[in-house]
Amino acid sequence: MVSAWHQNRKKGSHLRVHFKNTREAANAIKHMHLRRAVRFLKNVVAKKEIVPFTRFRGDVGRKAQCKQWGACQGRWPKKSAEFLLQLLKNAESNAEFKGLDTDHLVVDHIQVNAAPKMRRRTYRAHGRINPYMSSPCHIEVILSEREDAVARPDDEEPAKKKESKKKLKRQKMQQRD
Repeated sequence: MVSAWHQNRKKGSHLRVHFKNTREAANAIKHMHLRRAVRFLKNVVAKKEIVPFTRFRGDVGRKAQCKQWGACQGRWPKKSAEFLLQLLKNAESNAEFKGLDTDHLVVDHIQVNAAPKMRRRTYRAHGRINPYMSSPCHIEVILSEREDAVARPDDEEPAKKKESKKKLKRQKMQQRD
């Protein structure tokens, strides 16, 4: 657990941006370094990188760019990416004011919740009226300061490959003969 002094929190409430798209975009940048997350979101706006859709993927087209994520469906949610960029930029400036090293910031926690729906109406045939609802969201981001990852020490001897009992029995039988 990182102490509160080494992290920075930022919230956005009742944001007029689709909940489902924002949830998928936020899930993509979770645990990324801040610089990488900003670059990723800018690439999403430019359609150079894609946001993989893992949960809300009904009627989402299949795209070749999703292969790098191990998914098959994705989109480029421009508005969601721009909102997340604004939030990250604000969180970064808050962290800098707090005295944190911005080069070592990581998106430690990001959460998107659905906000109360906003109501409009659309006019239909024969004098009817139907609801025209928007799906805003609340976004919460926590940036934590992390030092560079420590490299794993090289082992002189690689771990032995595990052999099955059947194979070991067969080898014992061959040694007896």
